[in-house]
Amino acid sequence: MEWFEALVLGIVQGLTEFLPVSSSGHLQIANALFGIQGKENLTFAVVVHAATVCSTVVVLRREIAGLLQGLFRFAWNAETKYVTKIALSMIPVAVVGLFFKDKVEEIFGSGLWIVGVSLLVTAGLLAFAYYARPREKQEISFRDAFIIGIAQACAVLPGLSRSGSTIGTGILLGNNKEQVAKFSFLMVLVPILGEAFLDLLKGGFSPEETGISAFSLAVGFASAFVSGYLACRWMLELVKRGKLIWFALYCLAVGICVLIFA
Repeated sequence: MEWFEALVLGIVQGLTEFLPVSSSGHLQIANALFGIQGKENLTFAVVVHAATVCSTVVVLRREIAGLLQGLFRFAWNAETKYVTKIALSMIPVAVVGLFFKDKVEEIFGSGLWIVGVSLLVTAGLLAFAYYARPREKQEISFRDAFIIGIAQACAVLPGLSRSGSTIGTGILLGNNKEQVAKFSFLMVLVPILGEAFLDLLKGGFSPEETGISAFSLAVGFASAFVSGYLACRWMLELVKRGKLIWFALYCLAVGICVLIFA
């Protein structure tokens, strides 16, 4: 992978991670255009996902600081309850990561048809969430947190948007749009950083192991971080205004094009 390819792919990842259009699906499409496959593809995806998580930390730093302050009071307060809900939401994706990682890697190498189908599913979910009018709840319950976590676990499929699945599911469950968007962005911090840390311990980022130079990885990380920061702030505003239907139409169009030309 050349550095300019890493730059383009990093920007694609950063912009599409928070917008409900599937960053993994767009990375698969871009990788196919550049001819990037296999281990090189998966390792780069881990790096740029870690970059967008770091951009989330910067955007939501006040919320994260408040949660940590409340957590370390070692009392059952609002912050402790919220962190517990986030931990509960991570159980499904942890199960997938521990027991089905090989299957997920196979899916990432199975071609673009699954990306096209998953984009159509994302479009349907976003449209349904846009037109549904459930009674709005005051806060995300433990049950809802776990169901949103299941939606996140399903979104390991390339083309099935993680933010679209989690935010759409949360809205369908009757949760406040702004609250569920922040919850969606916070719940992914530990799983992605944890995966990147485990790969680092195993030496999974070495050029000999991946075929990607350290410079290309650094360029990809930096471009994903900057574009992710901008996209995260933008998405939080878009969710407040309820503009998800336009992303549904976009995913529908891209999904059809992928299925036609794949």
